[in-house]
Amino acid sequence: MNAHTIPELMLALGQQAKQASAAMAKATAARKSHALRELARLLRADTPALVAANQEDMQRAAAQGLDGPMLDRLKLTAAILETCAVGCEQLATMPDIIGSITGMTQQPSGIRVGQMRVPIGVFGMIFESRPNVTIEAASLAIKSGNACILRGGSEALASNTALAQRVQQALHTAGLPRDAVQLVPTTDREAVGHLIAMPDHVDVIIPRGGKGLIERISRDAKVPVIKHLDGNCHTYIDDPCDLEMAIRVTDNAKTQKYSPCNATESLLVARGVAADFLPRIGAVFAKKGVEMRCCPDSKTVLQGIDGAVVKDATEQDWFEEYLAPIISIKLVSGVDEAIAHINHYSSHHTDAILTLNHAHGQRFVHEVDSASVMINASTRFADGFEYGLGAEIGISTDKFHARGPVGIEGLTSLKFVVMGEGEVRG
Repeated sequence: MNAHTIPELMLALGQQAKQASAAMAKATAARKSHALRELARLLRADTPALVAANQEDMQRAAAQGLDGPMLDRLKLTAAILETCAVGCEQLATMPDIIGSITGMTQQPSGIRVGQMRVPIGVFGMIFESRPNVTIEAASLAIKSGNACILRGGSEALASNTALAQRVQQALHTAGLPRDAVQLVPTTDREAVGHLIAMPDHVDVIIPRGGKGLIERISRDAKVPVIKHLDGNCHTYIDDPCDLEMAIRVTDNAKTQKYSPCNATESLLVARGVAADFLPRIGAVFAKKGVEMRCCPDSKTVLQGIDGAVVKDATEQDWFEEYLAPIISIKLVSGVDEAIAHINHYSSHHTDAILTLNHAHGQRFVHEVDSASVMINASTRFADGFEYGLGAEIGISTDKFHARGPVGIEGLTSLKFVVMGEGEVRG
């Protein structure tokens, strides 16, 4: 595609999305559920074709030298497609909140005032690598009565194109406009610049990818942005804790999958349990090839473990999102120091405490300033699907509008509704 046609292309996508959003806003719950169930059916029926399209992307990306974590994010398997299909079905069965009115109260003047849940309108989604985001974004757009314009990474173009075709087919089958979900058909970066600068056609931008992408979008966008820059998630092992549970949960939080933003990147350990906990978790990490970047005291304990790769942590390590088999480890005096460390170094994404002390757990969830805070659970649960949202558009570390996994409500707004019987203001 020639560069000079891109402004025209993006304007056309914006106009089509805006028109489709009006139809989506008034679509019935039954029609939206029909589209979601049809999409789930197509994902299952067309799994071989979708995996084949993904293989084109995987081979091209590997030839271009894409690294391991990025390849892992790019991969589309039958299991991942089944999870997407289940997410669509879960959304289809959830209540339709669009048009619901809450908080209707009588005022002294006689009027009754409440708030109605309404779609945002059109959102632009800019993402890298993970092609399943196409389905997550599309399914949430359908359920929330919005239209969306999707711009995936160049490395996933074949996968995203194949998935978007199934989405538009499902919309058409359900009697909804195909243009409710559109994929930007070019990998030219100029398209992104136009997408984030169309306030007449796009109501919000949601970037999902590396820190560089999100910083650029946040800096240059002329429409509101829902974002998180990185996921430096912490697991804190408290004194006292259930040692077996702490080892099992910490292992899962770090090693179940290295590439997601909700994987634990930093481990804090109370000094009172360090002698019992550290050698055992260190052995787990050594066996799985996880490099440990340690404070001096934790290094003394861990460096004697057979096969362990132990290095000195730098100041930057406490801030780092590795997305790799690397973890920073620090001993702390207790819950006070743990909370202070997390609030200073974390990206305010997801942080967990493993404890048997109820008061410590309550202090942690009240005082740690993050989008998700957990007691005795793996940070890997910070996910819209796991939270019962059906799917998520991303995880927001912003404090306005939406925070944490962004599901249906995060893609809606509220407007005031006033009911009267002829009242006038005196």
